[in-house]
Amino acid sequence: MRGVQAAAGTPLNGTDPETETVADAPGQTRSPARRRRIGLLIGMAAFVIAADAISKAIVVAKMPPRPPIRLLGGLLTITYTRNGGAAFSIGTSMTIVFTLIAAGVIVYILRAARNLRSIGWAIALGLLLGGATGNLLDRIFRAPAPFHGHVVDWIQLPHWPVFNLADSSICCAGVLVVLLALRGIRLDGTRAVGAGGPGNTEPGDAEPQRPESQRR
Repeated sequence: MRGVQAAAGTPLNGTDPETETVADAPGQTRSPARRRRIGLLIGMAAFVIAADAISKAIVVAKMPPRPPIRLLGGLLTITYTRNGGAAFSIGTSMTIVFTLIAAGVIVYILRAARNLRSIGWAIALGLLLGGATGNLLDRIFRAPAPFHGHVVDWIQLPHWPVFNLADSSICCAGVLVVLLALRGIRLDGTRAVGAGGPGNTEPGDAEPQRPESQRR
């Protein structure tokens, strides 16, 4: 097989210059594309966590002595509430349950990232990870007790429960996941059969197939 590889111009050290993949072990590759997607996921999550934490800190420090602030003719109201339930004040008596659910979501996302090669899924999972972590930090560290803390909500729209940036991030992630599923795009950037043709990949997301001679 070495002769076949050499004749085809394929390096013998396991590196494919066209796909930029490096063989770690037989049947496995370490993909720069995957590393970039994971970096995008982590960067997106870090941005959401930072924005959520900073906004909550400002609201907690400035709002309690003041009445709600109406902006844009009442379209947006800045207020201050504490929520012991899920997003949009759902299930306020089940704080510990939602704490465990958020922790489980974070663990699942970190495990799923091992197969991540899709830009769309990197953004969606980053938004979901950031939102889940932002609210989980409130549940762990805020009053009334560790792991029973109430989440700070401060954004109010007409005819809509009060929410925060973490809740918004989770909802945006949910919408993006639905769109990706409708397009048949998987975590690894490939498309499901019937969604643009079998074996198709999301452009720039999944690395090309390694040559048959190299796989041998």
